[in-house]
Amino acid sequence: MHDGRSRLAVLLLLSVTAVWGSTFFLIRDLVEHVPSADFLAVRFGIAAVLMFALFSRQTRALTRRELALGAGLGVLYAVAQLLQTVGLESTAASVSGFLTGTYIVLTPVLGALLLRDHVPRAAWVAALIATAGIGVLSLQGLAMGFGEALTLGSAAVYALHILALGRWSTASTALGLSTVQAAVIAVVCLVAAAPDGITLPGDGGQWLSLLYMAVVAGAGALLAQTWAQAHLTATRAAVVMAMEPVFAALFAVLFGDETVTWRLLVGGGLVLAAMYLVELRAAAHDDGASALEDPPAEILHHDV
Repeated sequence: MHDGRSRLAVLLLLSVTAVWGSTFFLIRDLVEHVPSADFLAVRFGIAAVLMFALFSRQTRALTRRELALGAGLGVLYAVAQLLQTVGLESTAASVSGFLTGTYIVLTPVLGALLLRDHVPRAAWVAALIATAGIGVLSLQGLAMGFGEALTLGSAAVYALHILALGRWSTASTALGLSTVQAAVIAVVCLVAAAPDGITLPGDGGQWLSLLYMAVVAGAGALLAQTWAQAHLTATRAAVVMAMEPVFAALFAVLFGDETVTWRLLVGGGLVLAAMYLVELRAAAHDDGASALEDPPAEILHHDV
């Protein structure tokens, strides 16, 4: 029965990862019509209302300190989302997916630099491989494109978010903290969008995309991820979640009119190899603890 639940959890998490991957080309299309901050304000506003309706008890149970922590995490996350979405305005969805995925490699490196965490040699090797992959994907001569630089910046902020969440979040506060963060992200993006007025989607297709990202890729994915990660170790979950940039590239090529280039194959392959090197090394040292003993480092993923 336990194996069956684990298998179901992996399949569910893989489905969630595919949903996240699908949002890159949808956002790429949507931000051509709706400014990034406006889109994020509406998207996270809808997600926050829905999540509070589902998790009002868990949110009300948070202490004042936990509410402050959730607000701080929300601001950090909002900055990452704004950088990523503005970056997507001038970056291919497939490239954005791989660049965003470098947070998996950046997290242990920033942990070593900022928190004096011990970082194994494999993580440093992975960082070098990922850097090479980023260069292939993003460099234009010796310069990096503006959109790619913003996206890479967003990955670094996501890594900071994961470090903070891993240090101060607990399983019992995860849903409440996620709800507070969604609300704070909506407010920060609303403030960023306010000077020029709020632009809403112009037609049914754009609203459908936005609702899909708020409800399915937002609240729905969070519920599925929370259940799945209660039955998997953080390591096993992270290996599955490392498939996100692959799905992002796949959807961008199939439905987003992007073409497969040698840069995408080589650069994306190097980034993916680096991500798996980090996670599989962790898996080799995994003692088989349950998710309760080994809680997920990132309850709220970077595409809620």
